[in-house]
Amino acid sequence: MKLQNKIVYILLTAFLGYTLLFSGFIYYSISRFSFADFYKRLEIRAITTAKIELENPTETNVVQQLRQEYLEVLPNESHLILEDIDKSSVLEDARLDGYQNGFLRAILAEGLATYNTQNTFVYGTLYQTPDGREHLVIISAENYFATHHLAYLRNLILTSLAIAFLLIVVFSVMFSRKIIEPIQNIIRKTRKIGFENLHMRLEVPGSNDAIRELSQTFNDMLNRLETSFETQKNFISNASHELNTPLTSIIGEADVTLSKLREPQEYIEAIKAILDDAEKLQSKTQALLLLAQTGFDGKRQKFGKVRMDQLILDVKETVEKIQTHSKISLDFSLLPESPLMLKVLGNEQLLHLALSNIVLNACKYSDGKPVNIALGAMEGLIVVIVKDNGIGIPPEEMDYIYDPYFRASNTKNHEGYGIGLPLARNIIRIHDGELKVSSKLNLGTTVEIHLPRGNFQL
Repeated sequence: MKLQNKIVYILLTAFLGYTLLFSGFIYYSISRFSFADFYKRLEIRAITTAKIELENPTETNVVQQLRQEYLEVLPNESHLILEDIDKSSVLEDARLDGYQNGFLRAILAEGLATYNTQNTFVYGTLYQTPDGREHLVIISAENYFATHHLAYLRNLILTSLAIAFLLIVVFSVMFSRKIIEPIQNIIRKTRKIGFENLHMRLEVPGSNDAIRELSQTFNDMLNRLETSFETQKNFISNASHELNTPLTSIIGEADVTLSKLREPQEYIEAIKAILDDAEKLQSKTQALLLLAQTGFDGKRQKFGKVRMDQLILDVKETVEKIQTHSKISLDFSLLPESPLMLKVLGNEQLLHLALSNIVLNACKYSDGKPVNIALGAMEGLIVVIVKDNGIGIPPEEMDYIYDPYFRASNTKNHEGYGIGLPLARNIIRIHDGELKVSSKLNLGTTVEIHLPRGNFQL
């Protein structure tokens, strides 16, 4: 059964059940009220009738006049008065044969009683005149309210229920569509996403909190899948290509060297060439393995508290040891007052590796020009900005900067393997962060890193 149909059935059952209960309560309450009200009418008529027929004619004339003017005649109204009764023998009176025996006994025991049969209501009471004598007064009539008004109310309720049923069906369908439509949109879009277009993402609505959270969760999952898939794909597709070149060079150099006897110096030069290619092979293998290990695998990386200002100082020291001619300046003018606002939940070694690669690239492509590193915090984020004044990246090549082993066309005079930036982006993604790159040719490149601030307490 479709989810929309389930929602319609649930809403329809709930609303219709409530409507039936409410309508039944109204009908029951009004019917009970009508019974009590009609017995009250019979009581008034029983008392006025007794006064008229059993008491002083002078006083009863007024009562009779009031009854004629203000009390309407009830349908099939009739009354019976037994004067000066003897309670021990009154039940033997033949005029009481038409009444229920229990009803008569209740009158004698309690002073009054009522009952109804079909639509005829009967009221009986013991009436005592001023001279102390007791009389049995019974009055009966047809309850016209139950016959006509309750029937009208019943028809009105049934009609209202039919209209309410239609309205509830329409409302349930519209409401279910309102709820289901965003989910169906997500389902349709996720069905379109496959391994060939993992870059697609779901639209994140701005109003519905639950749908927004669901869409964001799907997008986060797609980010992890895309990164893992790209990592594996790049490892397989590029490993043979990148590793084959130095291996071919090593094998070729060895074949040439062994093809004939040579002088010792020639062997030394050949071994040096083989060693140089082997070192390149080792560097590429290490970089490739690092890239393969930075997929979204939370079981491998242990996260802890990392203070970003201290991490940047460590990165600066590391880079300056590797590239002694680098010029790195730090800008800590935007640091928050509390050191807790500089801490992230992450893996210190991986973050160090990512920042080191970015800063090393900035220094390498700046040819000795200053590289600026700024650190700040805002709205639950820690922001790191690395800006250089180097060669920049051609605009038409910006779409490829995250492809492993891709190197811009203007980097031929600089050594590298095209691993640093993809590796850094994978690490930042592991930490639920974002890496942005902007560049202008011959004017420099700016790398901006956003990392979520950890919720740490003193």
